[in-house]
Amino acid sequence: MEQEIADLKRRVTELEQLSHTHNHIHFLQSFPSLCVSPGCDDSPSFTLNQHVSFDGVRKSLSDLKKRVEQICEEEFNKIRPQGFCYLTLDPNTAHPLLILSEKNRVVTRSRTEQQYSDHAERFDSRIQVLCKESVSGRCYWEVERSGDNVEISVSYKEISRKGDGYECGFGCNTQSWSLQCYSSSLSFWHDYHQTELRGPASSRIGVYVDHSAGTLSFYSVSDTMSLLHRVHTTFTQPLYAGFWIGSDSTLRLCDPMEK
Repeated sequence: MEQEIADLKRRVTELEQLSHTHNHIHFLQSFPSLCVSPGCDDSPSFTLNQHVSFDGVRKSLSDLKKRVEQICEEEFNKIRPQGFCYLTLDPNTAHPLLILSEKNRVVTRSRTEQQYSDHAERFDSRIQVLCKESVSGRCYWEVERSGDNVEISVSYKEISRKGDGYECGFGCNTQSWSLQCYSSSLSFWHDYHQTELRGPASSRIGVYVDHSAGTLSFYSVSDTMSLLHRVHTTFTQPLYAGFWIGSDSTLRLCDPMEK
């Protein structure tokens, strides 16, 4: 027991020292090893004294958690203004039930079909739209949603446009990745595989792509930034932001650093 307490005190001291470091790389490398006790197993063979106080440990871990959140927010805020991409919706891809407005920065689901011209790139069954600009480097954008159901996606340009099959739907094939923001659920889809996420998300969603690193991240954006889901993969083609819009829903591409 005395040895266990001594080890805990030593780790608390190391955690406190680590919480004051300004070397973020060292911090992130050292933190995991300090959070797991060496030799720990699932069934301890000793009984702890109920009167032993772990207030110091709890406080240090609480302070450390705040430090981690601060570092993540600082690093993300560096990315946010520098990598913000200005995207516009491509009218030639919009399903006839979608109305584009505000210089193709807003898309709204209509109850009546619009008289759009036939186009090879237009989605004719899935109520979706793609952006015009491709993403091939590091890029960040935000969208503001209203209504119950929207899907926020990235896709290769070669995704099928005609018909209602899986090959056309965002997140239903190998060509696309999609965050489904529904009134009662939040989930991520790729190749018709669903990953349920903890929600709800805020009305504003941030998307960050590092194409060469194969990273796709979705954030809930409010007064603070909260990571919803991150994907590590290999992107073989440029990506395009895309959206599926549910009934009576609207989605708006936000301007850089817009509050």
